[in-house]
Amino acid sequence: MSSSPPTGGSQAQLGGYTPAGTQTNSLAVVSLVTGVGSFLGHIVPFIGGGTLALIAIVTGFMARSQINRTGEQGRWMANVGILIGVIHLAGLFLFLLFLLFLVFVLGIALFGAATHSGSAPTPSPMPTG
Repeated sequence: MSSSPPTGGSQAQLGGYTPAGTQTNSLAVVSLVTGVGSFLGHIVPFIGGGTLALIAIVTGFMARSQINRTGEQGRWMANVGILIGVIHLAGLFLFLLFLLFLVFVLGIALFGAATHSGSAPTPSPMPTG
């Protein structure tokens, strides 16, 4: 047995990688990267994960439109970027609803009980007779 490469194959094909005939859409890559990066975006001040998730959604739809016209690769990247962005924005929305609910409930518990603790006289029944 010899360890020489098979004849007729290029160096790229030996490693199992063959370059695709069409290129990957750049906006699809941007959509995927910003979708994944949106979870880390809350660490960076003034950018925020919500902004990055919105960018992932917009660039994902733009990429899908371009892919339909040009036939480029990357539809799955655009779809995953859109999906991650939508999931992230839905999570942020639910978190904000939870915070508003928490503030409302704590406000009622703290200040609602204080305003009704002995400030108004209790009604007494009228004597009949």
